[in-house]
Amino acid sequence: MVQKPTVAFVGASWAALGLGVLSFVVGLWNAGMDRSEKGFYGAVLVLGLFAAVSLQKSVRDRTEGLPVSALYLGLSWSVVGISVIMLVVGLWNSGLTLSEKGFYGLAFAMTLFASVAVQKNVRDNLQYDRQQQQAAPESYRRAGMTDLP
Repeated sequence: MVQKPTVAFVGASWAALGLGVLSFVVGLWNAGMDRSEKGFYGAVLVLGLFAAVSLQKSVRDRTEGLPVSALYLGLSWSVVGISVIMLVVGLWNSGLTLSEKGFYGLAFAMTLFASVAVQKNVRDNLQYDRQQQQAAPESYRRAGMTDLP
């Protein structure tokens, strides 16, 4: 039995994701670094976001008994780790101040966490809707209605 995520949790997840991405991108836009360096950090953010969502989906699929190859799960874990290492090494070797390094690190971590929460909410909502549709009587399903009066 899947419960629908609350509107507050869904909203908070999307807000955290938006705020994290926006902060990171605005920080890069205003940073006094080469465009190639900005591109590197932007690519690391995109890589981390994709890997985090892919990892969350793989872990959840496995938990629910859906087939996920060990290779794909291992790759998902590896790419999340690689994106974090790339960010840490890039920031360590940059000429940024310690507060700027902390800003990018926190924005990155918040964005990865929020992307996992958003993915969870999307999947929970889809499963909840499917569950409601299956529970509706046949006459309601034929009419395209899933909510009982």
